[in-house]
Amino acid sequence: MNKREWFARQADPATKKAMPILSFPCVQLMGINVGQLVKASEYQGGGMAKIAERFPSAASVSMMDLSVEAEVFGSTVVFKDDEVPSVTGAILEDEDDVEALEVPDLPESLDAAVDGTGGRCVTYARAIALAKEQITDRPVFAGVIGPFSLAGRLMDMTEIMVNCYAEPEMVEAAVEKCAAFITKYIRLMRSAGADGIVMAEPAAGLISPAFNVQFSIPFIRRIIEEVKTDDFAFIYHNCGNVVEAQIEDILTLGADAYHFGNAIDLPRMSEKIPDDVVFMGNIDPVGIFCGDADAAYAATADLLKKIGHRKNFIPSSGCDVPAHANLEAADAFYKAVEDYYRG
Repeated sequence: MNKREWFARQADPATKKAMPILSFPCVQLMGINVGQLVKASEYQGGGMAKIAERFPSAASVSMMDLSVEAEVFGSTVVFKDDEVPSVTGAILEDEDDVEALEVPDLPESLDAAVDGTGGRCVTYARAIALAKEQITDRPVFAGVIGPFSLAGRLMDMTEIMVNCYAEPEMVEAAVEKCAAFITKYIRLMRSAGADGIVMAEPAAGLISPAFNVQFSIPFIRRIIEEVKTDDFAFIYHNCGNVVEAQIEDILTLGADAYHFGNAIDLPRMSEKIPDDVVFMGNIDPVGIFCGDADAAYAATADLLKKIGHRKNFIPSSGCDVPAHANLEAADAFYKAVEDYYRG
């Protein structure tokens, strides 16, 4: 992928397309369930191809399964047929646990993968390789979790919020190890053929701007410096409700684009985003994509009326669209985008 050319196309109203995070609904097109999808590379890669065939997205984006990395660290993950996997319990309870925590191994490439090493991280990387074989008309972006959000799953979200105040050095040490692993994972995704990464850091959107600067921003900046290339895009996603207060710090990351959720007033916040910074969002993935088609069209048209004129804006969902989404509502979302820019 020529990264500059792709972003230039998204800045031109004549060629701009929407890029929702829409992969889980592939289960409807394949006759499988979420539990099957998240465990099989073939289903994931094939599902991304089905979605690319069904919808005119600017890029193919992997699903956000934010349990994958925690599972490799040893967390217990609960799988259900019709829900995204979830992490239960904590494996980091005190400083000794954090000190003893080992950063799991990952292969440098799929060719070097050994059975049993890397868990479902390798499964998802293989899915990207399979998707790349089938999707040739647009970039393929992989998904990973952010370092603070991963640490929150290892430590328990309530506990990490408390520890930001009570045990900040312990939190920093945990995030440091999470960042090291995520860097390895992104490199594996890049070697598998991913054209870029969408990093989901939702937990950071729940903490104060000061804590975001302490426990998330510097670690992500370092990851970006290590993995971003001229041909590999880095997209930062945060769907927390404190993002508006954090936006100035977030924009110092050096990402290629910034993706925001529907918990915020994106048009209002966009006033703080310079014209040379690409931003995406933020149609409600549940309330709109799982609802009525007419309502989806209206909500998308309303957002575009407010900020669609910004060349650096790419219409998207606010977060990952659920598996049970109304495909006709998704069609209406794309139709509203097409009508606004080329109607």
